[in-house]
Amino acid sequence: MQVNKQLISAIEVLSHWPRFRLRLFLEGIFVGIASGSIISLFRFLLEHGTIYREYLYAHVLINGSLGINVVWFMGLLGAAGLLWRLGVYEPNAGGSGIPQVKGVILGAVRMRWFRILWVKLVSGIVGIGLGLSLGREGPSIQIGAVAAQGLSRGLRRTRMEERYLITAGASAGLAAAFNAPLAGVVFALEELHRNFSGAVLAPAMAAALLSTAVCRLVFGRETIFHFGTLPVLPLSYIWIAVILGVIIGIGGRIFNACLLNTHLFYELPIFRNGYMRIAFALCTAGVLGYVFPQVLGGGNELINQLHAMPLSLQLFVALLAVKLLFTLVSYGCGVPGGFFLPMLVLGALMGGVTGIIFIHFGIISSYYFSNIIVISMAAFFAASVQSPITGTILIMEMTGSYEHLLVLCTASMVALVVSQVLKGEPIYDTLLHRSLAKSKPEIPPSERRNLMELTVASGSPVDGKYIRRIAWPKHVVLIDIKRSSGEVLPDFDTRLYAGDYIYVLTDSVEAAENIRNLVELSEPKNA
Repeated sequence: MQVNKQLISAIEVLSHWPRFRLRLFLEGIFVGIASGSIISLFRFLLEHGTIYREYLYAHVLINGSLGINVVWFMGLLGAAGLLWRLGVYEPNAGGSGIPQVKGVILGAVRMRWFRILWVKLVSGIVGIGLGLSLGREGPSIQIGAVAAQGLSRGLRRTRMEERYLITAGASAGLAAAFNAPLAGVVFALEELHRNFSGAVLAPAMAAALLSTAVCRLVFGRETIFHFGTLPVLPLSYIWIAVILGVIIGIGGRIFNACLLNTHLFYELPIFRNGYMRIAFALCTAGVLGYVFPQVLGGGNELINQLHAMPLSLQLFVALLAVKLLFTLVSYGCGVPGGFFLPMLVLGALMGGVTGIIFIHFGIISSYYFSNIIVISMAAFFAASVQSPITGTILIMEMTGSYEHLLVLCTASMVALVVSQVLKGEPIYDTLLHRSLAKSKPEIPPSERRNLMELTVASGSPVDGKYIRRIAWPKHVVLIDIKRSSGEVLPDFDTRLYAGDYIYVLTDSVEAAENIRNLVELSEPKNA
């Protein structure tokens, strides 16, 4: 009976495709407004929390009595208890949130949207506000996604439609977090949904634009990063982008390896439970607040200060080392918060170190120091996340510099190739697979059946084959085919071609993964 309901619902949607796409677009508008409003509140509280924390360290704690400092650290231990209890209450609100969103879109993870929404808000404000080296973008993406899921559940939409709306919510989340609507759309398509069909694009773009508009009403139109005068790098210096791509690509691969092995540190006997891990991270933030306050928080203010800092190799190396270690400590403790922004900070600092060396040896003028920082951020993102288009567009929007498209693309692609040559994997995919391998989520039978939209890849095992000659995985039903020439009614004598959008019904995560590998990979997985 459940299969029949799913088939009837799927056929109803697919048979009225233009109307369905228009509905998605309109729903994307509401997702953008809701997500933008919630994330604006999140950003507002985080920014004011950062201001109060900086004032506290600069004017109260450093010059205060021993008693005041003891009370402060007792407060950090109390906050650790709160964060620990919230993490136990809703485990899927922990960490970045991006792997969880990817898992929901793939049908492998179940999110309780309202619990995640308020837990992510409270925990993110407390943890990041107290100085943990975590970014607001991961929580913002998950907050946007669960806000969209809540809207979908309220409207009683199908799970296929819900996945489209969740993708739109994630797009709105990144757009609002960084005031970067185009990057939000591309990230949702390139990294999360990995499908550029109109059904995905329309709600994602509507949501990103509306969420950005809401945030700009609150925070203005200024870009996130400010580098003063950012000159255009001459085309004759394109080789600089290639060298940076190689160096930063290696750095991004090392960062991924370190992040994925942070759990080894927290498995030491001294950390007997989750509370002790969080307490250690917050106390580390407390100590750094006295000796190295620049590395606290996500780090966007640190990036804005780099171009005005003295070109001291020792200073940049120290900032890079401390920021890296503190980011690993902060993310590894499991508190809600992403490494998206700290990752950009690490790329900027690594580029700063490289740039200072170039300047010292007379390879390049200090006039282009800011260019090197900007290029390095995009390259580091591409090496770690392996989404070079998103990285390029994101850095252009965050810096307001659209003249650097060529060098940003060059460095990003070189960094991506270097990372893949070093056998690096996309960090968010790896985190998702580890999470699923560690604990398989219990998904009710009624939610295991998913209608998926897949794109036939050129050179895939189904490209150019008749439906009856394809070795379809078990528990998969082909519902519909759409191609540029129009809709195609699938039967045994229908041939699939690259670029076709096919719609299949599955009843398990394994079946969904098998059909995705069959249709969207250019060659068999074990080839």
